[in-house]
Amino acid sequence: MKTLNGLLLAVVMTAAPAFQTIAAENSKDVYISIDSDALKFSQKTFKSRVQEISTQDGISILKIDEDALPWLSMLMHKNFNRCGGFMVHDDEADAMNLLHSQDGAQLFAKNNTFADYTINQEELVKPMVEQVKAENILANITKLSSFKNRYYKGEFGKQSAAYIKEMWSAIVKNRTDATVEYFPHSQWDQPSIILTLKGKSDDVIVLGGHQDSINGSFGGSSATAPGADDNASGISTITEVVRILTDNSYQPQKTIKFMAYAAEEVGLLGSKEISKSFKAANVNVIGVMQLDMTNFQGTKDLDIVMMTDYTNVQQNNFVGSIIDKYVPGIKWGFDKCGYGCSDHASWNAQGYPASMPFEAKMDDMNHNIHTAKDTLSVSGGNASHAAKFAKMALAYIVELDR
Repeated sequence: MKTLNGLLLAVVMTAAPAFQTIAAENSKDVYISIDSDALKFSQKTFKSRVQEISTQDGISILKIDEDALPWLSMLMHKNFNRCGGFMVHDDEADAMNLLHSQDGAQLFAKNNTFADYTINQEELVKPMVEQVKAENILANITKLSSFKNRYYKGEFGKQSAAYIKEMWSAIVKNRTDATVEYFPHSQWDQPSIILTLKGKSDDVIVLGGHQDSINGSFGGSSATAPGADDNASGISTITEVVRILTDNSYQPQKTIKFMAYAAEEVGLLGSKEISKSFKAANVNVIGVMQLDMTNFQGTKDLDIVMMTDYTNVQQNNFVGSIIDKYVPGIKWGFDKCGYGCSDHASWNAQGYPASMPFEAKMDDMNHNIHTAKDTLSVSGGNASHAAKFAKMALAYIVELDR
């Protein structure tokens, strides 16, 4: 666990009294779930603007001022090495429902097998894996990180979402089995985007990543937050997978959904709404992979790190075997990223099997995220690391689909 540097701590503590006064006058309270290890930290930082509602099995429900969420996101990253690290809920009842059901959902998702994890599609997979082009991923990271920010509340967040929708629509424009649609959210500006390749079966495979970016200190919708690694890299990696499947006229057996989630940085809001809607509709999601930050190789002896918490054990092992089979020479391992660290946690909370392959161990992650310094230069100005994730994700989809 890392501690705040002196300068950041001074800024936060200096701003806290003014923030509390403004928040009390102009803002509304929201309910979040967070790791209990972050409870005292949150209480100390936000004082009267946060209230503990309930704690159970290592997860706490807090009532907190909505305007504190960007600050909390920044501080969770700086103090706990988490991108996010909490979930926002519709109301107190929704939060308490998660608290009481979370343990069972985690256990169900973690310890149950949802699909056939046999690897036997080498004839299909290998030629497509060889078609992954790092330069394509690089071009898309460059474009997405050229927006001033992709903040969920603001014009740039809407513009960048429109760009992703147009980009994905252009790739699949000649496919009769494809749709690209907005998933609108009533409480903020930025929509999520869902690209569907309709298969013969209603079983669903999800490959997703968040599209929004944040500068966690000041500015919100006016701040500079290029988010090249977090998470233009993940969206661009997903885009390359879509391109290759389409270029090869791949006809899925199951239905494949590619998702660009809105508002991940402030409590997994977009993926929470989507995963809840899938659960309510009894959609049979047999596998979820989250790509959140794929282009910064922070751990020297590892290329891909599988997060073991709030994920499915069998699917994680399956992904590891996929890497061994189709991305030779790549070293992978395990780590933990904490509660609510990315959108896979939303799916896990609904009882769906999720995996979170990450670019590095958490202590070695890109510490420029959530600042104006999250640019391509931090990853060497190329997308060679992200290309490894594209190969893995492509193989994951095809093997899980057959």
